[in-house]
Amino acid sequence: MHILFHVQHLLGIGHVKRAAALVRGMRRAGIDVTVLSGGVPVSGIAYEADLVQLPPARATDATFKTIVDGDGRLIDDAFKERRRRLVLETLSRVQPDVILVETFPFGRRAFRPELMALLGSGRPAVVSLRDVVVPKDAQRTAEAVALVRAHVAAVLVHGDPALVRLEESFPAAGRISDRIRYTGYVHEAPPDRETPSGEVVVSAGGGAVGGLLLRTAVAARPMTRYRDVPWRIISGPNLPAQELTGLAAEGVLVERFRDDLPNLLRACAVSVSQAGYNTVLDLIWARPKAVLVPFAAPGETEQALRASRLGCTIVPEGELSPARLAEAIDAARPPTVRVRLDGADRTAEILNHMFNRAA
Repeated sequence: MHILFHVQHLLGIGHVKRAAALVRGMRRAGIDVTVLSGGVPVSGIAYEADLVQLPPARATDATFKTIVDGDGRLIDDAFKERRRRLVLETLSRVQPDVILVETFPFGRRAFRPELMALLGSGRPAVVSLRDVVVPKDAQRTAEAVALVRAHVAAVLVHGDPALVRLEESFPAAGRISDRIRYTGYVHEAPPDRETPSGEVVVSAGGGAVGGLLLRTAVAARPMTRYRDVPWRIISGPNLPAQELTGLAAEGVLVERFRDDLPNLLRACAVSVSQAGYNTVLDLIWARPKAVLVPFAAPGETEQALRASRLGCTIVPEGELSPARLAEAIDAARPPTVRVRLDGADRTAEILNHMFNRAA
């Protein structure tokens, strides 16, 4: 079986990391994959598949209102048409058995022309969906439901209802309940590796919206009972370079990226982080004492919802200050929730069961 997988990330790296893990799970199950990647390539994350890089697009900030190309120009109809043609050329070349699209029609509306070209191709189509979606108004919700019912064989929700159910962020989930399949969360346990222990690890996911948390954590350090242990700041590859200034200090090490972050978390004294998809899964796997500061831009409920279920100490972003964060660090608690983390292999199993008669 051959799957054509359309992936479009706009700001962070969570979608790319999850998609890359899904590709590895599919390949382990004997599924061939071609990836149509519409985002800017992410250092340190690679698809182990046939890769077609579309002209890249990204959001300029966390509002996602402005989408630009790889050179920072606003995307226009000509840009969208170039991408649509390349999508169709790839579809014709690959002749996939199944189309897998990430997020759409629950999001990614800016790329509707190329995505509808895939969904309308006549081939079976499946949606790869995060556990929590961005809330939509009534019109967009109705449109998403109609598109699923017309074009989508299954909506694979990469979550566990023991933590979050889809209807909590998409109230119309009942209207597509016959399509929904929970895969479990997509997490890859890292290989055993010796890492420093006893540190306070402050991480910001991809880093695009993590500057405030990192600065506040450094300011909070002298106020905590961990003031004399090493602190490790992991900024993420997308933190603007100017925001790195002033973070490093005696006893504070700053790094852009660690591929062994879960190992660091398993050995740390306290973790301080936001509550993105991959970060939360690393915490559930590693189970350190943890403080979560969920990202909370207007209209963003994803991280707060997920964080509220873990049992860790939470500081709302609107209440963030050095003193408040220091108090939370001293009172940090490990996660208590248990969820399925084998979502990559389970996704491949579902796809093989639905579409691969030879499996």
